[in-house]
Amino acid sequence: MEQQQPYDDVMGKSNAEPRSAPQLRLKGNVVLPGSAGYDEARKVWNGAIDKRPAMIAYCAGAEDVARAVAFARSRDICIAVRSGGHNVAGLSVCDGGMVIDLSQMKQIEVDPVRRIARAEAGLNLGEFDRATQEHGLATTMGVNSDTGIAGLTLGGGFGKLGRKYGLTCDNLIAAEVVTAEGTILRASATEHPDLFWGLRGGGGNFGIVTAFEYRLHAIGTSLLVASALHRYDGAREAMRFYDEFARRAPDEADVDAALVTLPSGERFFSITGCYVGSHHDGERALSPIVRFGSPVETSLATVPYLEIQSGGDALFPRGRRYYWKAQFLREIGAGAIDALLDAYAKAPNTSSLLVFQHVGGAIARVPTPDSPYANRDAAFDCFPVAIWDDPADDDANMRWARELWSAVRPYSTGGVYANNLGEEGEDRVRDAYGENYARLAALKTRYDPTNLFRLNQNIRPAT
Repeated sequence: MEQQQPYDDVMGKSNAEPRSAPQLRLKGNVVLPGSAGYDEARKVWNGAIDKRPAMIAYCAGAEDVARAVAFARSRDICIAVRSGGHNVAGLSVCDGGMVIDLSQMKQIEVDPVRRIARAEAGLNLGEFDRATQEHGLATTMGVNSDTGIAGLTLGGGFGKLGRKYGLTCDNLIAAEVVTAEGTILRASATEHPDLFWGLRGGGGNFGIVTAFEYRLHAIGTSLLVASALHRYDGAREAMRFYDEFARRAPDEADVDAALVTLPSGERFFSITGCYVGSHHDGERALSPIVRFGSPVETSLATVPYLEIQSGGDALFPRGRRYYWKAQFLREIGAGAIDALLDAYAKAPNTSSLLVFQHVGGAIARVPTPDSPYANRDAAFDCFPVAIWDDPADDDANMRWARELWSAVRPYSTGGVYANNLGEEGEDRVRDAYGENYARLAALKTRYDPTNLFRLNQNIRPAT
């Protein structure tokens, strides 16, 4: 266990509190500035984030989390909550405050008969998927196996199974939560149902979720995947095809796309679809992807689900510098295509992407008031992803992403996915929650009236 110190010593405020102030004692460990491993412990996925917390509390369970919350609340310490640490704006770490780290909490129990999984909040998507796939089961999870399940679930949760089975939060059936008062609650449809409603898309505003219970689905261990790569001079026609094909696709088909650049500097438009169902039905549904136009490369093959789920890992490794801005589209019309192709042609490096995530299907059929996630009428999540390594290139990469986002803005719904928000202000948070925002603010007033949990896509208390 790392050395533990009273808060006044930790913060360097020797006169702030009596020397008899109680220590934060955990079953886990507390890492302080200057101790071994501190510089590594303060890192998050986005290498552009460089913050120095006063303490990092690695919690071993819900009781540790409750102790850490009570300690921070009693001393008015800023709290950041970290599971996978994938928030692009780095909101899972802070300067001068406490990071409550859940990454050591990795227990998972899978009930293959009832098709339910109880998973602690420190698991990442790969760990969760491996455990459920032992039984041929899965629920909607994201596209990078290093992402934490906690942030993904609390903000909504896109994934390859979403159009068939709904968002990750739509498959949540219960949660263990530590409130701002340091109380451990179970939230479900019958226990604290108002809190349970808020957890299904409302982010980390209402407490720290230490364990999730999910509904699982029998999908087998592999899915049919189709892909096609089109040259940039054929991208306009391929994007028109993608728009029409994706919007008409059955729920079983998830079809994502991206503008990409190879190391040679040559630009392409990539389409990748997977099918949740039989190989025969999938081949019929996905074969237009490989038949359309004159792609330079195609594939139609059965792929292990775990391989599909880790397909984005090489594109998004820890430690590189990342920035993006997102918005929803109902269609990819001619004006949007022209704007996208023109702006992407100015991408500052070969790592830069323009991503379309396919939504709709079962996601769209959940009534908006049923959960905080409000933008259920969208067909695509569209966002430029700037990826680079040299801090000297920060301005150029962020400027490119902002300019591309602005060019497409006239064609968007105005909505945004909470999990793809950076630090963009209250108005964009409202855009994420739409008509549900007022109810969320009232819930925040009840469960966190002092806004203790504010390092997130923050919903301020109604008062």
